[in-house]
This record gives sequence, structure tokens and C-alpha cells, in this order.
Amino acid sequence: MEMLAKTEGNIRIISVLDKRIDAPAAVLFKETMRNLTQNAPREVVLDLSEVVFIDSSGLGAIVAIMKTLSPDHRLTLAGLTPAVEKVFRLTRMDTVFRIFMTIEEALDAEWS
Repeated sequence: MEMLAKTEGNIRIISVLDKRIDAPAAVLFKETMRNLTQNAPREVVLDLSEVVFIDSSGLGAIVAIMKTLSPDHRLTLAGLTPAVEKVFRLTRMDTVFRIFMTIEEALDAEWS
């Protein structure tokens, strides 16, 4: 799974560069996310703007990462493509995660 992480101020941005987060990719996604969130600032933004498909395994992997972060950390999502946004909406996960249309909106948001 190809992912890129960078830190801007007190926010770690993790961009998923693969087009799919599905059953074959879910385990590697979780492992990579765990590595990229170690010693991360309190705020972690997951950039999904390149992801065009996510299945229940991918969704479960994102939820699992949220749960493995320490209680003082927050996982926020940004850049959901229409198909990915639909999965989050249909599963009501859009009520669990803070979601922004773009990385820029996420970076401009209030983080308190």
C-alpha cells in the first residue's frame, strides 16, 4: 500500500496513494497507518482523495485505526471521492468521523 505522510504544524497528514482500500489491501493499510501514526501529533488527517473504491474491509480498517489511536488523538478524513463518500454516508460512518471536502479545508478548520 503506497502512502505518504507529512507533518504541518501540529497535524499529521497521511495520503493514501492507492486507488482501492479493499480486503486484499486492508491488513497492509492498517499496518502502514500504525507505523505512520506512531509519535504523530494529536491531529491526524487521512487524505483519501486518490481512493476511488472502499469496501467493508477498508472501512473496518479505518475504524480500527481510529480505535488504536490514543484517546488524546483524533482521526479526521479529507478528500473523499463520491463513491467513497457514499460508503461512509450509507454506513452512517459520516457521523463518526470529522470529514472535510479537501485537505485545505481540514487544515483551515478549528482543531480544538
